[in-house]
Order: sequence, then structure tokens, then C-alpha cells
Amino acid sequence: MTSCGEDYIPKPKALLRLEYPEATYIKTDLDIPFSFEINELAKKVKAKKVIAATNSYGINLEYPELKGTIFLTYKAIDKKEKNLRDFLRDAQNFTQKHTVKADEIPVTAYQNDERKVYGSFAEVKGNVASPAQFYVTDSLNHFLTGSLYFYAKPNYDSILPAAHYLQKDIRHIMETVTWK
Repeated sequence: MTSCGEDYIPKPKALLRLEYPEATYIKTDLDIPFSFEINELAKKVKAKKVIAATNSYGINLEYPELKGTIFLTYKAIDKKEKNLRDFLRDAQNFTQKHTVKADEIPVTAYQNDERKVYGSFAEVKGNVASPAQFYVTDSLNHFLTGSLYFYAKPNYDSILPAAHYLQKDIRHIMETVTWK
């Protein structure tokens, strides 16, 4: 028997390549005690007062194309109650709860003296529910915390491109927060 004469060469497995558009940011115009810039890819932006008697807000930035949401929570610091320590402890404990499933949690400090914004960004690596969390504060009146979640079972390799894209958006939020 004869054939075409060419040797069979197996093809390598194909990998899915996810590419997202270059981020374009716009300033928010929400009725909340701070402003920041968001990616135009965030299709749904919802802000609501969490507890009517307090100055606390929940803001959801939904990215339907990436199947993810950045959840933001704003709380006013009460100087009489000295609740900044409680807010900081809660934000740091939330990140530490991921140590059970996380492979690594690198934390980066953030500081902008000009705008009086100080905080921390944590990238949670591994099969975890939330691959990124952050908080920022002015240490006197304002405290903002946020976390990233996807609408899928945590599979680090699968969500990694989307997670990196949205982590850039989180860092941009931190860099553009302006207290009112």
C-alpha cells in the first residue's frame, strides 16, 4: 500500500485565548460620598444605601461579558465609636479567610498622600471564590472595601485572564478614588 508520502505529525492541543478590549475609563456620577473612575465595560452599576440610618453604601460593578462583579462597600468612619480599627480588621480577616484554598496571597500597600487615600490590594491566587480584595481609606472619615467575584465555579486557570483584567480595574478604582 502507498500513501501520499507525507509523515503524520500530530497537532498540539489548542488553548483558548481570551482577549479583552483596551480599558476606557469614565468618572462615576453616583449619589455617594466619593467618586471614582470605572471601565466602560462595566455595564451595570448599582448603588444603594445599605442601612438607612447610617452612611453606608453598597455598589456593584457588573461585567456581564466577563461573568464577574466587583462588589464595593462604603462605610463612614465614626470618630466617636473609633470604628476604623474594626473596619480594617474585618477587611484583613476577609482576605485571610481565603488562606484555606489559596496558593498564595500577595498583598500590596497603596498610598496617595495628595488625595489622602491609603489602603491595600490583595491578589488571591488559587481556586478561590474571590481572586482579589482591596480597601482604601482617608483614615478620618471614609472607608471603602471591595472584592471581585465570578459567576462560575472557581477554577484559577480558567478565570485567570478575566481576573487579571478586572484586577487592573480594581487598581484603577483605588488610584482614582476622590473623597467628597
